[in-house]
Amino acid sequence: MNQYGAIEAGGTKFVCAIGSGPENLRYEKVLKTTTPDKTINQVLNFFRNNAQRGKLSAIGIGSFGPIDINRESASYGYILSTPKQHWKNTNIVGKIEEAFKIPVGFDTDVNAAALGEYEWGAAKGLSNFIYLTIGTGIGGGGMSNGNLLHGLLHPEMGHISIHHDFNEDPFKGNCPFHGDCFEGLASGPAIEARWGIIPQKLDENHEGWKLEAKYISLAITNYICTLSPQRIIIGGGVMNREKLLPMVHREIVNNLNTYIQLPEITQNIEDYIVLPGLGNQAGILGAIALARRVHSRSAKYKKCDNSIS
Repeated sequence: MNQYGAIEAGGTKFVCAIGSGPENLRYEKVLKTTTPDKTINQVLNFFRNNAQRGKLSAIGIGSFGPIDINRESASYGYILSTPKQHWKNTNIVGKIEEAFKIPVGFDTDVNAAALGEYEWGAAKGLSNFIYLTIGTGIGGGGMSNGNLLHGLLHPEMGHISIHHDFNEDPFKGNCPFHGDCFEGLASGPAIEARWGIIPQKLDENHEGWKLEAKYISLAITNYICTLSPQRIIIGGGVMNREKLLPMVHREIVNNLNTYIQLPEITQNIEDYIVLPGLGNQAGILGAIALARRVHSRSAKYKKCDNSIS
């Protein structure tokens, strides 16, 4: 059985693992995200120390961004203009490829999680869906007609503008680029900056959760109207609050105001907007799925080259 390396590269932590899927995921380790040199060296050591029983076939990286995913670009594999200034212009793919000389799959952390959900989770059998994460940051990815969402760059769903009533919420937002974009208003750090307490300790009945549900529902309403996904999956630490998702469901129905008359919205929204089927393993399993895909493509190219020669 082929073994794959997986890296879930987050702004707060890196998760590394070796395996081939949900039933075979081994040697998981969580590393604190510090400087690029220190963190990447720890990642390299993890794979060197734990891949001794057999060579890895490929490594998949789902990374915080923005990142360059255009293989024709001179900066392919780089983390670009991230708010984490130490990581700006870091060639993360190049360092992994140089160390192990194997194929490396690379995409955003949310696209990777979306791929994991497509292979084994709540998006299995679908060809059009969105995966959102609401935590340290807010990001979105997904699939359109069976392909991961890419374009000029990759989706930046966390940085859309949503309605902000300053009378209701005078908080200016904390996105260093846009102030009160979706991420600037509704991410975990935004909640903490607004209320002076981390989301995990915010009381269940605090008014902040009603505001959070409002902002999440406004963003999702826009995604429904523009992308028409078959399902929306929402992960991330902020969504661990049990009452939040039902509040989001109600707000979205109100926002759409009977405009979209489909049972997925009007009758079964609990099955349309859901938590990840893979739970908190969507990201790391998505990185495994990225590695599997890049290994499969590499094997096909080698077979083609051999047939030509």
